[in-house]
Order: sequence, then C-alpha cells, then structure tokens
Amino acid sequence: MLQVAMISTGEEILHGDIVDTNAAWLSQQFYQHGFKLSNRSTVGDSIDALVAEIQHQAKNASVVIVNGGLGPTSDDISSEAAAKVLNTPLVMSQYWLDRMQAQYLNQGREMPHSNIKQAMLPEGAQLIDNPVGTACGFFIEVNKSIVIFTPGVPSEFKVMVEHQILPRMKQWHPMVEASECSRLFTFGLSESGIQDTLQQVRLPHGFEIGYRSSLPFIEVKLFGPANHDSRFPILERIYHLLGDNVVSVDESMLPNVGALLSEFSLNITVAEQATGGWLTNWLQEDEQIRMNMKQGWILSSQVDQQMAGQDPLAAALALAAATRERTKTAIGLSSGPVIQGKVAVALSTPYGEWGQLVSLKRNYSYNEMRSILSTLMLDMLRRCLEKKPMFGQYQSINRESEIYVPQSALQ
Repeated sequence: MLQVAMISTGEEILHGDIVDTNAAWLSQQFYQHGFKLSNRSTVGDSIDALVAEIQHQAKNASVVIVNGGLGPTSDDISSEAAAKVLNTPLVMSQYWLDRMQAQYLNQGREMPHSNIKQAMLPEGAQLIDNPVGTACGFFIEVNKSIVIFTPGVPSEFKVMVEHQILPRMKQWHPMVEASECSRLFTFGLSESGIQDTLQQVRLPHGFEIGYRSSLPFIEVKLFGPANHDSRFPILERIYHLLGDNVVSVDESMLPNVGALLSEFSLNITVAEQATGGWLTNWLQEDEQIRMNMKQGWILSSQVDQQMAGQDPLAAALALAAATRERTKTAIGLSSGPVIQGKVAVALSTPYGEWGQLVSLKRNYSYNEMRSILSTLMLDMLRRCLEKKPMFGQYQSINRESEIYVPQSALQ
C-alpha cells in the first residue's frame, strides 16, 4: 500500500500559535485522489530535528510532503535541511532568481536582498513552479522516497498541490484509484450510540466508517473508492438507521436549510431570548438564508416579574406568532428565557404552530447552551420544511412538554 507522509514545519504550528489548516486541507485533497496520508508530524525551527524527521519518514513512506520553511528569513530552514539530508551544497537556481526579480519588477519594486535565499536549492533538486509567490517548491529523492518541499502560505501551497504536485503523483503512481468521503451530519445522537447502531452495517472491502464530533453535531463519514456501486446503497442504509436525526448529507445543516427556504420561497424572522442572538448570527453565514431572512430580534433574557407566572410554552408560541405576523413573514422562530433550567422554543407558520419546553441533560457552558438550543430551533424548521416529525428524539435534551396548534385553531 502506498505510504504518504506530511511534515509541517515552524514553531508557530508546533506550539499551537496558528492552526495547521494546510495539513487538514492536504489530507482531504490527497484522499479524494487516492493518496491517503499514513502519517503526519510537526517539527519546529530546528534544522537537526527537521533532518532527522525527513530521514525517519523517508524510510517508510513513498512520498513525503514537507510544508513550510521556504521563506527568506533566518528561521526558514527547509532548503538547508534538504541539502543536509542529501549531503550536498545549496546552489543558485538562476532560473528562479530571474523569476523573482521579474515579479518585483512587474510590481515596480526592487527585490530585497534576502529573497536571494529562496533561489538557493539543494544540488540536484527538481524545481516545482509557484506562479503566485516567491517561494518555489522542489523535490529530492531520499532512498526510494520522493520528498517534496512546499511553501507554507496556504494560497501558494494549494495552487502548488493542485497544479504541480497532484499531476506528478498520478504520473508516479498511475494505478492508484480515487477515493471519496460521503458525510452525514446528525443532531441529537451520541457518538457511542451511532457506533452501536451502525455495527450492523456490513461494509465491502475498501470502505470504512469514521466519526467526527463537533458540538452540537456528530458527523458520520463513509470512506471508500469513488464511483463504487456499493456507495449509494450503504449511504441509504446508514441514513435509514439514523433516521430523522440526519440533518443533512454532504453539506452542513445550515446550507441545507437555506436551500429548502429558497426552494419553497419562504422568508423567516427570529426572536431570541435564551439564545441571545446566536441563531440570528449563525443564519447570516449562509447566503440563501440571508436573502430569505427578514429580521432577527434579540430580546432581554431576563424574566419579567409580571410574566413569571405565565406558561413559558404559551409565551414562546405567542412570541413566534407575533414575530411572524408583525414582519409579514412565512415563518417565525422564537426562544423564551431560561426559567428554572427550562427553555421554551417555538415555530409559527400559516399551517400550524409547534412548541416544546426543554431542559439539557447535563451542564453546558453558556455558549454551548445557546448553540444547542439554536440548533434545536433550526432543526424544528428543517423538520417542518422536510415534512418530518416535528418533535425529534435528542439524547442530550429532555422534552418536558410539547404543543401543536393546527391551522384550524389559528383562524
């Protein structure tokens, strides 16, 4: 099996000052083309540590991607480390020096002397073009492994991978088949519960199921060969087993709801107390929802003494209905205040109104609570648009009571 490794360089990545988005992106891109990463590691700005890591990875992997460290400053050491691995000197690439000077000339600037360093490559290295930056890539052979050096700037790195590295990988390994990852996003289920449920799914050779938990969602991922006849039947089976807790497939919940609103030409207004604007802000992330959202109201989460004795479920229903009627929108969503650990959420439409009084099964931070309740409200909207049962089963949420007011009662 083809082994592919990635080494990320830089103290800022090693110590967590910045997130290594390049590694996550490369892993996804390579997987889709059949080149699954078998190992990922991170090394700081130590030339001896980088040399040792390159030598280590080159013993096991057919291809090693070294990301970062090709800039003009003293802490950019990847070229020097590559030369040390090969026990060869750094030599000037006149071609790349001319390219850099031409770039600066086109910008009406003089190239800084420090950039000359970026044209110094290990003797015998094969240059890889970078049309959007000053750091060229290159590759060397170490034992039977090809070690590819790439710039760390994400925009430069991605262009180089897509247009230079992947085509070479396919030439070097023409028998590798493309892979695909299908995703089902769920809300209201636990990872252990999903895993137990899906144990009955029998996977053909080459397929595997993975999980990613990111509150309040759990993503179920089906990995396997692209365009395989078994992929769709497996997805159907998983979808059936997880039921209406699947909130979207191959996209997150938000764009799924946005597409549904656009499909039915429905607009929406939101009024929030307990959620404190979380849902309104979240909805703004999707362009289709922005186009169909008329207003978002953020109300005080304090409980008015005069309202303290009122039924919270009835109050949330009244708020959702008033929100819809005042703004002349098709849909009104509301969350009431937190009263003794319970919150009422409601959905109002011309075809009926639904509300539920809920509490969370464990203690969450304030923002986690807002996120879960906002997702519950959005799930009510999704269920309504998809004509699914309005009151779902959620392992992290207790439903204290619920109410449905049919269209006839609204007239």
